[in-house]
Amino acid sequence: MRLRITTVVCLLSVSLAALAAPKKDDFKPATSIPELRQQLEKILKDTHTPAVSVAIVHKDGPEWIDAIGAADVSANRPATADTLFRIGSTSKAFASLSILKLADQGKLSLEDPIRKLVPDVEFQNRWESTDPVRVVNLLEHTTGWDDMHLREYAKDANGMDLRTALAYGKASRVSRWRPGTRMSYCNTGPAVAAYIVEKITGQRFEDYVQQNFFSPIGMKTATYFLPPANAVTLYHNDGKTPFAYWHIIYRPAGSINASARDMAAYVQFYLNRGQVNGVQVMPSADMDRMESPVSTWAAKDGLKAGYGLSNYWNFQDGFIYHGHNGGVEGGLTEMGYMPDYGVGYFYSINTGNGDAFGKISKAMRGYITAKLQKPVVPAAAVIPGLAAAYVGWYEPNSPRQELTHFLERLTGLSHVSFADGKMSLSGMNGTSTFVPVNGRFFRYLPKEDAPEPAASVDLITPNTDGVFIQAGSTFKRIPAWFAIGEIILIVFVIAAILSIPIYALVWIIGGFIPRRRRPVERAIRLYPLLAVASLGGFVAIFILSSSDAIERLGNVTGWSLGIFLCTLLFAAASLLSVWAVIAAHGEGIRRAVRWYSGIVSVALLIALVYLAWWGIIGLRTWA
Repeated sequence: MRLRITTVVCLLSVSLAALAAPKKDDFKPATSIPELRQQLEKILKDTHTPAVSVAIVHKDGPEWIDAIGAADVSANRPATADTLFRIGSTSKAFASLSILKLADQGKLSLEDPIRKLVPDVEFQNRWESTDPVRVVNLLEHTTGWDDMHLREYAKDANGMDLRTALAYGKASRVSRWRPGTRMSYCNTGPAVAAYIVEKITGQRFEDYVQQNFFSPIGMKTATYFLPPANAVTLYHNDGKTPFAYWHIIYRPAGSINASARDMAAYVQFYLNRGQVNGVQVMPSADMDRMESPVSTWAAKDGLKAGYGLSNYWNFQDGFIYHGHNGGVEGGLTEMGYMPDYGVGYFYSINTGNGDAFGKISKAMRGYITAKLQKPVVPAAAVIPGLAAAYVGWYEPNSPRQELTHFLERLTGLSHVSFADGKMSLSGMNGTSTFVPVNGRFFRYLPKEDAPEPAASVDLITPNTDGVFIQAGSTFKRIPAWFAIGEIILIVFVIAAILSIPIYALVWIIGGFIPRRRRPVERAIRLYPLLAVASLGGFVAIFILSSSDAIERLGNVTGWSLGIFLCTLLFAAASLLSVWAVIAAHGEGIRRAVRWYSGIVSVALLIALVYLAWWGIIGLRTWA
């Protein structure tokens, strides 16, 4: 399941990482399988990753199928090519394949409103009369729904059927914008699609997939359920502390266990465009459709890159890959392939170690592309005249999770400009440069890596909802005065809040000197410090709980209650700070102290109003 929880700590980590200067390395692609194996063994050792399952596949068959390391550390059980790993969201493609098969049989259409097919599935869409949620939106993640809430992630759904699971998670299925306009990853879409399959076929979804895909493709051991034996154990990043088996509430979205042999057959299925051993399991046109987004504004403008039906474009090292990745607690997976070159790969590790994941990906891709000719990069075109209308300030407008929208919209605030034949997108994470390709489309121009061989950015055709740009995610233009005002307020609030503990050191130390004690100033000093302490506690709990965020925050625990209480304490202390400044009078309160306390109280009040507006005050992560 591609469910790396997007929490405050994750966004803070990304922001801090972006400030660090990129480091060059002396990586050299392997030229043989033994050399590649050595590279992977070193990565596992350096990152404390117990095991990796791997496959490199060509159209005419696999080149390498293997596993390296320990499937179970405590039992010293080695991983093999037959060991089952959790492939997470790579599972989602089988929901899309199933829907396409039923569409080929005339039993439904991708354009069918889901309320017509499964009226018993609850969701909210205030645009339903004009822009209903359609089947295609479920699979291209264009419903506008919030992603799964933490309580859905944390639910132990062992034995739960799909209809019951969807009823449990109905609160997250609320369209936040018109369906079919922008992409925002949502795990519940494929689950609803799978339920549609069940309603039409009368079969349990997992049985339908086994009969129509696992068996014909040759995925002999793949299963959506806990395997009786030969399954990998998943670990925390230390490579020693195991996770319990996770019975995911929406099995179609991310529950498959599969071996390297299973996944080699699966990759070959894509490379041969739906054909297995001379049998056309799926029409080649369906494979093309999976790789082609159609429902977003950008896709309707003609942008080819993006997220299709459980299958996305990925630009790496100057090559274009299709496929999907996935993540569960203690496991990460990547499946990528290049139809034009007839080669693909799969790997899965049994920790959530992002460093290991990235290094293995680089090693695998380096090997399969070492002797390949990079695609021709489109020549730079002239900046279109319409570009002038897109200059200005933008904020992210397609958040995956509303829980962190309050932070994402601030950290993602960016400015778009055009100069010297290029487009620049500048924000907290630096400046990205893009080269015009044709019309509204631009391609990314990295500073060190090979240039992207296709357009990935669109100046979206203006519509009644505003002016938008598609650049990784969807950005909406906002008035310059509003953006600049936000920046000023952000700087003011952060500076004021950071000054509070610094000032506290001064007056606390001064309190040990009798002549410097001023009891009448105690309240206007103490309440701001209490507010900052509670805010710090809120952030600290997120950081400290991150290794088991789903269990700790998706249920009523000391961790989740701590967040709830910290936000309430912050609200109370901030209001008391304002009250204390207003009520402060009489001799003994110095003017400078009164002014300072007033300034920081205003900053705290601004932060309080903002957090309350976004539902962070009194946050119940388990709800």
